[in-house]
Amino acid sequence: MAILALAENLKDLEARLGRIVVGQAPDGSPVRANDVNAAASMVALLKDALMPNLAQTREGGPAIVHAGPFGNIAHGCSSVVGTRLALAYADEVVTEAGFGFDLGAEKFLDIKCRSAGVWPRGVMLVVTLRALKHHGGAAAAKVADPDREALLKGFNHLEKHLESVAAFGLPAVLCVNRFPQDTEAELDELRAFAKARGVGIAVCDGFGKGGEGSLELADTVLAMLDATDAAPPKPRFLYELEQTPEEKIRAIARTVYGADDVAFTPGARKDLETARALGGAGLPVCMAKTHLSLSDDPAKTGRPRGFTLTVREVRLSAGAGFLVALTGELLTMPGLPREPAARRVTVHPDGSITGLMQGE
Repeated sequence: MAILALAENLKDLEARLGRIVVGQAPDGSPVRANDVNAAASMVALLKDALMPNLAQTREGGPAIVHAGPFGNIAHGCSSVVGTRLALAYADEVVTEAGFGFDLGAEKFLDIKCRSAGVWPRGVMLVVTLRALKHHGGAAAAKVADPDREALLKGFNHLEKHLESVAAFGLPAVLCVNRFPQDTEAELDELRAFAKARGVGIAVCDGFGKGGEGSLELADTVLAMLDATDAAPPKPRFLYELEQTPEEKIRAIARTVYGADDVAFTPGARKDLETARALGGAGLPVCMAKTHLSLSDDPAKTGRPRGFTLTVREVRLSAGAGFLVALTGELLTMPGLPREPAARRVTVHPDGSITGLMQGE
């Protein structure tokens, strides 16, 4: 999935597939897909899959849905081909980089944008009062309840994300996804937080009201984009490819996660030496980390400080073109719910469909 998402065209797809390491020869040298003449046949299987899918919203707005590398274990972005297609047909393109700015957006900028040679005009940082209160210490069962103290404490978490956005030299807009229980008093607290930092903010009720509930957000994002016309942001990465893998990992951990330092287990150090021997030293780094915390410990909510990030394993994704640094305990295969979402989908006699969205 990561290979498909980063491939520029069929030729690039074949080159990436050909670089996959499938084993070792008796002398220890890598055996790649090209060595067993498998790349061309894999391209034949994926030829149509490289074509983006044009879907639409319920109100008829175009949406390109293509590729899905998970943001906590891969780079969490839609395809390069899909992005280029959207840019060719629209004046403004909004794309998702999933699992928080610390995971999805960092990889979108340091991996996808670097590879594709594109750079965004700004960042729409999605927040909810519930998540902020959770990061402020509120129990999960209580985050819908008004709790000014927890909300204000949760702003520390949001502050760190805004600092990370600024580290890339990008302006930001806060998109507040509204829930029915949200109070105007707490929304005003968040508005005041944003105003004090010179950050645009809009309350979005797109889930409840569709496009009509998203107009404030659209206007706020357009204002941010218009403000960059005279001097569009230029690419600013957290690290250079010439740096060592250890330096790249430390740059991400210190700047985006707020870690004091990074510790490498003996196994991870051995993995790094293997990656170097296989030619992976000059690749970008894809961090595999929990999405529940800025640290590698899912229990550390808010803005953790004074911690050391531990890298326990490093894997070479030769086809995708990055090193994967694994931290903490997490599944490296996408996790699925116990009950498949498909069980909730119903096609009614009039042709309408329900169950596609949560809560239906």
